[in-house]
This record gives sequence, structure tokens and C-alpha cells, in this order.
Amino acid sequence: MTIQDKPLVRRDFLRGALATAFAVPLAGTIASCAGSGTAKSTAPTGSRSAASSAKNPFGMPASSTVDAVIFNGGYGIDYAKFAGKMVEKEQSGATVKVSPATKIAQELQPRFVGGNPPDVIDNSGAGSIGIATVLSQLEDLKDVVDAKNYEGKVIKDTLYPGVLKPGTFGDKLAAINYVLTVFGVWYSASLFEQHGWTVPKTWDEMMDLGAKAKKEDKYLFCWGKEAATYYLTLAIGSAIKEGGDEVRLALDNLKEGCWSLPAVQDVLKAMEKIIKAGYVKPGGSGTQFTAAQAQWSNAEEAILYPSGSWIENEMKKETKKGFKMTGAPAPTVTTNSKMPYEALHSAAAEAYIVPTKAKNAAGGKEFLRAMLSKDAATNFAKNILSSTIVKDTVPADGFGSTALVSQTKMLEAAGDKVFTWGFVDFYGMNTDLLVLWNTFLDGKSDVATLTKGMQQLTDKIRNDDSIKKVEVS
Repeated sequence: MTIQDKPLVRRDFLRGALATAFAVPLAGTIASCAGSGTAKSTAPTGSRSAASSAKNPFGMPASSTVDAVIFNGGYGIDYAKFAGKMVEKEQSGATVKVSPATKIAQELQPRFVGGNPPDVIDNSGAGSIGIATVLSQLEDLKDVVDAKNYEGKVIKDTLYPGVLKPGTFGDKLAAINYVLTVFGVWYSASLFEQHGWTVPKTWDEMMDLGAKAKKEDKYLFCWGKEAATYYLTLAIGSAIKEGGDEVRLALDNLKEGCWSLPAVQDVLKAMEKIIKAGYVKPGGSGTQFTAAQAQWSNAEEAILYPSGSWIENEMKKETKKGFKMTGAPAPTVTTNSKMPYEALHSAAAEAYIVPTKAKNAAGGKEFLRAMLSKDAATNFAKNILSSTIVKDTVPADGFGSTALVSQTKMLEAAGDKVFTWGFVDFYGMNTDLLVLWNTFLDGKSDVATLTKGMQQLTDKIRNDDSIKKVEVS
């Protein structure tokens, strides 16, 4: 996904001007609507409401404008424009303004401070707003999923199981994560077939493959400076599979010493071994991340790349013909890991939020209702080649995408062994972690230094009483 080039110290920023903008609790949030869409709705602060109805369940003001700011990353913004057109057709006289942004917190700071935030925001990317800081100032979106979509079905009944959990904090659905992201290690099936390589299932097998790739003048991995933490994501996923829920809960709950758990250390040491062997293409800390990804998808200088399933769409203009992009789960350390190799890191991502202080929060919710319709979700899957949280929108052939087909196969193989975590995004840690991981991948720090840095960052957040903590189970 598109990631900001210059580090933005998100946590400090949010404690400052943006946090101040949200300091006073706001009243008058929209009341929860029944699934039939007939419940009465109260307008949020700053907007005039219409009477709620099945066609207009949130009481969106007549002939009003919906201001949507969409993260312009790997998925682009065309899918949001498609949903906007649906709203304009459904709600007579409505206008939907879809604006792109790449540094959400930084670009929206003046609007929050000025008391005129957008009606709906795709809060994504490295520069996203930390939800923990503004949780009390966001609309509860339960009424959105309780409403009926444009096809007349209750939205929550059309979604994959568990996809609302990442955006639920306590009893509040503060964000709807729209894209069902599958995380793994991506490769060219055609390149692997050509060389007779098999996808490694353990870190020892990764080392063996690195040696084989080197004989072909190729690297095992490459990276770009803004996406160094993709390797952190790979490491965490691998460690959770190796050590089980104990590892996931320790990290998600910011436990003291969580980065020193044996499973975490074993993964980090395996990665360090690969770096020291010279199997990671040097210079990533000075390379823009999409340029680095093209070294993998186009030039094939590296043969593996860890990423979410947005990678195909993001690199579609920089992918070699006949590449056959395919995904595989993160490796384990041993063959007797707590979770099987097939266990998968998958989560709903692209968090959509509606600020309570928005001028047309009801319109923001109507925009989400359109996005969660089958037509909009199918349009996304067909054009972005990635699934949304809406079920039954991807055909067996994956619209001709090998990557999308592999996502389906990975999810099927994982069964109920699907997991995720949220502490990095929730506490706004990515900017600081990028520094640590660029240095580590560069070979300029060791596991001990990396561990110390990550633990210090974790401890600082845990011990900061100004940051709201959410216990994960």
C-alpha cells in the first residue's frame, strides 16, 4: 500500500493538536437503527436529519453532500467512487465527494482542529490516525451493519465471520474494516516451476532456498524503506504459529518481556541468519518501497516478498508477464509448532470510521451501506483482485487472478486456524518500528538490539496512562 515517505511521529501528533480537537466529548450521536431500517434516527452534531426509512435508514439529509476521504494506496480510490455513485442513485439529490489522501493523520489534522472532519474516512496507511486516541469521538457503526444493504439483506448477515472484531472496542463498533486481507509470502509460481523450487515451510527451508536462489544470482528477499515492517508482520505471524495464542496475547496486550518470548526470539534469529548470509538484497533502507517491490515482481532479483493481498493490485503495472503471483502462509520455526503451517494471518483491513463531529455523519454511514452491498463488493473484488468482508463475491476462477485463487485456497486450508493482532496499528507504533526494522534488515543491528528497541517502545506505551489500553482475549 502507499506509505508515507517521511516519518510522522503519529503518537506525539495525536497527543497534540488532533487529540485536542477531540478532547471534549460530543453528544448527539446517531441512535442505533433496526435491521428493517424503520427505527428513528437522531442527527449527529452539525447536521440536519431527514426522517429515517427503509430507503434512508440513517436519516441522511435531503440533497446533501457526503465528504469521503479515502486512503490512496494499493487499492486506489476508484472502488470508493463506484460506491459513491450508488449513493447518488439511491438518495435523490445526493452528491458524494471522494478525495484521495496518502497521509491520513497529517492531511486531516487541520480539519479536525477546525471542527470540520470528513463524513467518512478510510483510516489506513502508515500515517493513519491511532484509533486509541480518538475512540470516544467516533460514531458507533452497529446501526450500519444492522441496516439492510442495497439488495435488501441485513448487512451483518452477509459478512464473513469475525470480520467486525478488529474494529470493535468494548461494546463499540468504531471502525468497519472493509478488505479481507490475507497476509503471507508471495512468489512467482512460474519462476518456482522453472527452477524446480518448492515453497519453504520452515525457516531452515528458507535458508536452503536462499542458497539455491544465490546460485541463480537472485536474492531470497528485498525490501523498501517505508515497508520494512512488512518483515515484522511476517515475524509476528511466524512466532504466533510457533508459540500459539500465548505469543499473540502477550504482544497484543503489551506484556512485559513479550519480545523475548522463545518463539519470537527463534524467528528473529532465523531472520538474522538469512540477513547475515547475504540472502536479502542490500540497500532497502534507501529504496522507495514500490521500487523495491518491482525488484521482486518485475526484475525477479528477489524471489519472495512478504505482504498483504493488496500486493497484486499495487504492482499490476510493474509485474512481469506470466509471473503467476501466488501466496503462501508464513513459515514456522519447527515442524511441531503449536499451530500448523497452514494456519493463516488474515484480517479485515482498511478501517472506515465516521467522526461524530462530521457535518453529515448520516451520509458517511450511507456511504458505508453502499460499500457493503454485493454490487460494490463484487466490483472491488473484480477490479482490485482482493476480497472484501462481504461473502460470495469472488468466483472460483478468481476473475483470472492466480493471487486471488491462492488466497481462497489458503483460507480453505487454514480452516478455523486463522488469526490476527492489532496492537501495532491500535497504538500507532509503525513509524517508530520502521526505524528499528530498516536498521535490522540493513544488517546494522542484531537481534538483541532490535528486541531491546521494540520492548522499550512497547513498555513506553504500556506505562503511559494517557493512552487508552484495550485488553485483548
